[in-house]
Amino acid sequence: MKLSRIASLAAILACALAVSACANTVRGVGKDVKSTANAVEDTVE
Repeated sequence: MKLSRIASLAAILACALAVSACANTVRGVGKDVKSTANAVEDTVE
């Protein structure tokens, strides 16, 4: 029973780390897209 709890806790922690990594990646992509759009806009002007 104790091993099951430890395995469950490890799985929850792994999922939390994966989700936080994805959030950082999405945020970074958003910044890249925004800077690209700004560069295109500046070029057009």
